[in-house]
Amino acid sequence: RVINVVSGGLYTQPVKLGDLHYANEPYNGAKAYARAKRGLLDMTRWWAQQPDNRNVVFHAMHPGWADTQAVQDSLPEFYRITKPFLRDTVQGADTIVWLASAPEPLTCNGEFWLDRQIHTSEIIKGTETAPAKREQLHQALRQLTESFQPLRAVTAWS
Repeated sequence: RVINVVSGGLYTQPVKLGDLHYANEPYNGAKAYARAKRGLLDMTRWWAQQPDNRNVVFHAMHPGWADTQAVQDSLPEFYRITKPFLRDTVQGADTIVWLASAPEPLTCNGEFWLDRQIHTSEIIKGTETAPAKREQLHQALRQLTESFQPLRAVTAWS
């Protein structure tokens, strides 16, 4: 089983294939994070469709809005307003533990989960990624990773 943890931020943003590096608009950390999480969901669904992966189950999950230091630091106004409703760490971890251990998630593949239920990933129209665009995203990410040179091991004797 492969379980990718995404974020509710993905509800707000589509993947921008033509601007993965934020070169064409002013950088916004919250948007970049949301787009990255949308991309992770897209890749989860893409991997689930690959014939070579037929013995592996891929899922993505949203832990719900949890009271974390990252939320406090990154989204202070959101945190101030939602603090009484945020989940604790046990509540946030529930679905990922269930996905890792329960038999039910083995009966499907490439789903997006929230609270142990398959959930929509498009709340705002236009944020969902079509399957053909998932393939384009995979190709773009593959090209980006191929451009990296492997790191050489550095030792005290080098």
